Amino acid sequence: MNDSCPPELLQLVSNGDQTAFRHLYACFYKRLYHFALALVKTRESAEEIVEDVFVRIWQQKENLPSIRNIRVYLYTATKNSSLNYLSQKARQSITEPFDHIHVGLNDSSVTPEQILITAEIHQKIQKAVEALPPRCKMIFKLVREDGLKYKEIAEILNISVNTIDAQMAIAVKRISTSIESDFDFPIGNKKTKSTNG
Repeated sequence: MNDSCPPELLQLVSNGDQTAFRHLYACFYKRLYHFALALVKTRESAEEIVEDVFVRIWQQKENLPSIRNIRVYLYTATKNSSLNYLSQKARQSITEPFDHIHVGLNDSSVTPEQILITAEIHQKIQKAVEALPPRCKMIFKLVREDGLKYKEIAEILNISVNTIDAQMAIAVKRISTSIESDFDFPIGNKKTKSTNG
């Protein structure tokens, strides 16, 4: 579902419209859940964290129209709640490999052999991503999996766009190098910032 949120929807929620609130919830819940899960590592805790974020949104719904970017606001609230949880539980953060790393295939006619090779590449990518430094891994996930723009991630994580660009370059280089070391063909270099104005 498109996670863009028109200002009219926030206005409706701020007026106590429960249908509008359910629409807002449906737009963002899944991605926020995966974001929290990457931080806290347990599904139950991730679910509770995101539920609590939305409970607070409803409790403070009168303030919604003043929020400039609801997506950044929700990701930041989820991040802060997740870090608070980790602080209380004294657990390590951001060490679990990602479950959904997308491998793009330009050719629609794929042979069984290519499928096997692709599966191997997929496993190699997962291992390579798992080996990335924590912040690099989180940035890679937010860009490639959640589709956030660099400036949005910069606001959420309180870092510069240049830092994100550098971290993405590191991530792509490490993943490509890891894959190329096990296969006899180069992985095409793709611009990491081509659609991230």
